[in-house]
Amino acid sequence: MTLEHLPALQVVLPLISAPLIVLVRRRWFAWALAVLVSWISLAIAVTLFLEVGRTGVITYAIGNWPPPWGIEYRVDALNSFVLVLVSFTAAVVAPYARISIAAELPREQAYLLFAMFCLCLAGLLGITITGDMFNIFVFLEIASLSTYVMIALGQRRKALVAAYQYLIMGTIGATFYVIGIGLLYLMTGTLNIADLAGRLRDVGEIRPLLAAFAFITVGIGLKLALFPLHQWLPNAYAFAPSVVTAFLSATATKVSVYVLIRFYFTIFGTSILFAALPTDEVLLVLSIAGIVTASLVAVFQQDLKRMFAYSSVAQIGYITLGLSLANEAGLTGSIVHLLNHGVTKGAIFLLIGGIALRCGAVTFDRLRGIGRRMPLTAFGLVIGGLSLVGIPGTAGFITKWYLVLAAIERGYWWLVAVIVASSLIALGYVWRFVEAAYLSPPDERSVKQGEAPASMLGFAWVLVIACVYFGLDTSFSVGAAREAAVLLIGGAR
Repeated sequence: MTLEHLPALQVVLPLISAPLIVLVRRRWFAWALAVLVSWISLAIAVTLFLEVGRTGVITYAIGNWPPPWGIEYRVDALNSFVLVLVSFTAAVVAPYARISIAAELPREQAYLLFAMFCLCLAGLLGITITGDMFNIFVFLEIASLSTYVMIALGQRRKALVAAYQYLIMGTIGATFYVIGIGLLYLMTGTLNIADLAGRLRDVGEIRPLLAAFAFITVGIGLKLALFPLHQWLPNAYAFAPSVVTAFLSATATKVSVYVLIRFYFTIFGTSILFAALPTDEVLLVLSIAGIVTASLVAVFQQDLKRMFAYSSVAQIGYITLGLSLANEAGLTGSIVHLLNHGVTKGAIFLLIGGIALRCGAVTFDRLRGIGRRMPLTAFGLVIGGLSLVGIPGTAGFITKWYLVLAAIERGYWWLVAVIVASSLIALGYVWRFVEAAYLSPPDERSVKQGEAPASMLGFAWVLVIACVYFGLDTSFSVGAAREAAVLLIGGAR
């Protein structure tokens, strides 16, 4: 295996593992192959990240057809960072999944979930690494179709409804996206992102560009659950199998945000259209509305999974808030929050999976006294919750620090107050868990066997430790995010 073929192997390995799992149809084989592929994907992603830092942008022409005629895989400071996030999450979630899937799914369906997991991983990595707009659409559909199946495999019948709702909204989003790239192709005659960015500088007629911009923004907005296009997310996260919720919350919406960043700053940022539209103002309003509204709704949820699902909508608002500020600090905060929120939510939902295994349900009335029966799980959830709030020493604090710096740079002191106030709301719904776990009498129906199995708890705590590590050492997270932000802003000018 040579270094030059690593970009292709990043996608091909999980892609070919999915049909292999279906052919063998053995649960142990499916789990072992999913773990192996996830770990290899992480090794490849880290290698590509280091190589980009050493030599600069890596390009790979599929079939030796040079771009823009052929499909190009292109790895730079931004997407190498996202590749590490996606593959790292998969490498933690896959080994965790063995016991969780055995408990939540019938034996004959377990192999199918692992096959869809590998297919979804291939789709997410493909979206991130490709330099072709239509190829993004292809991988977007691969990831989405496998996600619909994984959600539908949930224990409750409502999982089918959630999967169907996501299917309808996801299909609308994909349709809007492909219409948008069709308009861009008609205007420029290319689907290669780098080539398109150069050609848009010479386009004088902006009306087709305006239509393309609108279609792509709405299409990707549906995929990333941008407020108010988020209706599919709470049910999908709440009713999917625990391991699926953890994987999707840490990766799927983050990859969609990456696509939006790529279009906004690499493609549209080079045209006169972007500067002529009130994009920043509209995105700012939607971000604030999402942060405040979703956080308030989360406070009143009675199901822990659903509460943190609404929290995800609010956290996506923080990411798009940084984009709306359109300066280096804001973009750095947005990019670093892809990682910070990914590890935080991954940790939270993996720990909730352990609670579901022991308690049978994750409603607040079943969580009473869980801090005494499952102390490591409860403490891990508290750390994850504090990261969502943005307490110093956690990954979430780094994000909010950069968002505050970006708001001050723009002179938006009122936005600083909004960020602080929304953090207090987040503290409110995190406190609800603390109160139930530590200050309420125990529910004797629950937690009869103590902590979750070591293999589940251990891998969940890998992400809990990451929540603290990335709050104390920002050399990787902020360093990579700042480098990507500088390149994006420079390319958009």
